[in-house]
Amino acid sequence: MSESCFETAFRGSLIADAVSMPVHWYYDREALRRDYAPVNRYHAPKNPHPDSILWRSSYEPLNEKAEILHDQAQYWGQRGIHYHQFLQAGENTLNYKLAAELLRFSRERGGYDADAWLQRYVELMRRPGWHQDSYVEEVHRGFFTKLAQGKSLRRCAVRDEHIGGLSQVPALCALLADTDRESLRQQVKEHVGLTHAHANVLRAADTLVRLLWEIREGLSLEEAIQQQAGDWISLRKAEGWLTQPDTHVIGQRYSPACYIDQSMPASLYLAWKYADSFSEAIQANAEVGGDNCHRGAVVGALLAALNPDQIKVWEEGLLAGP
Repeated sequence: MSESCFETAFRGSLIADAVSMPVHWYYDREALRRDYAPVNRYHAPKNPHPDSILWRSSYEPLNEKAEILHDQAQYWGQRGIHYHQFLQAGENTLNYKLAAELLRFSRERGGYDADAWLQRYVELMRRPGWHQDSYVEEVHRGFFTKLAQGKSLRRCAVRDEHIGGLSQVPALCALLADTDRESLRQQVKEHVGLTHAHANVLRAADTLVRLLWEIREGLSLEEAIQQQAGDWISLRKAEGWLTQPDTHVIGQRYSPACYIDQSMPASLYLAWKYADSFSEAIQANAEVGGDNCHRGAVVGALLAALNPDQIKVWEEGLLAGP
C-alpha cells in the first residue's frame, strides 16, 4: 500500500458519511427507499424525516459554558425534523466536520496535542454558525454539561457507547501516519478517551487502527479481520449470511442502531462483504439505515484503504475536508 493509505482512509470516511447523511437514522427502510433510493450519489436532506426523534429530545445548557445548540435549539421538540436539514448534498455531519478540523488544525500547528485540541473543540462548539447540524450527539451534550459544572477539560468525557466515537479515528491515523504502530494505538486511545469513557468504544477504535495498519502492510481485509477483529465478528458464521439481504443481517442479526456492540460488527460485515467495491459498500451501508453515518468511519475508511483508486469518482461533490 502507498504511504497515503491512511489519508485515503480518512477521505473514504468523509465520503461514506456524506453519502449516508440524508438517510441517517432512518429505521423505516420502506420510507428510506421511497425518499432517497438508490443512495448511490450525494443527496440533500429533506423534511419530514419519518423516524426523527428530535420531537422528544431536549437539552438545556446549565450556563453559557454549555451553550452548543445555538439557533438549532428551536427545532428540538418538533416532529419530522431532519437531523441534518440544513446541510447540502455532499456535506459532512458534525462529527466528521470535527474530524476534518482535527486534521487541519493539528497540521497547521505542527502536530497533534490533546490539550490544544480540547481547547479548539470547545471553541468551535460554542461558536454560533460554525456548523449547520440540527442534531448534536449525546456525547457532546454530556461533555459540555460536565464542563459547565466546573470540571476540567480532561475530566469531561462521558460513558458514551456509540460508534460515533470512531469518527475521528481515520483523521488521527492520517495525521500520525509516520508514527510507529504501538504509539499510534496509544495516541488514538488517548484521543478517543477525551470524550468517550467507554471501554468498548476504546476497544473498537483500537481495532480500527490495527485493521488499517494491517491493510497498509498489504494484508487483505479478510486476513486483517481474522487476525485483529475476531472478537467482534466470526467470518465463518458470516459466510452463511451472504445470501441474505443486507437489511436482514443489519436488522435481525445485528441492530442498525448506534450502540458499539452491534454497530462495530455490522460495519465489519459490510466492509468484508463488499471488500472489492468501495461504491457498493458505502451504498449498502447507507441503505440499511440506522447509524449509517458513523458506521462510515469503519466501512468508508477500510474500503478506501483497500481500493484507493475507487474513491476518485466520489471526490467531486464532497464539500468537507481539510
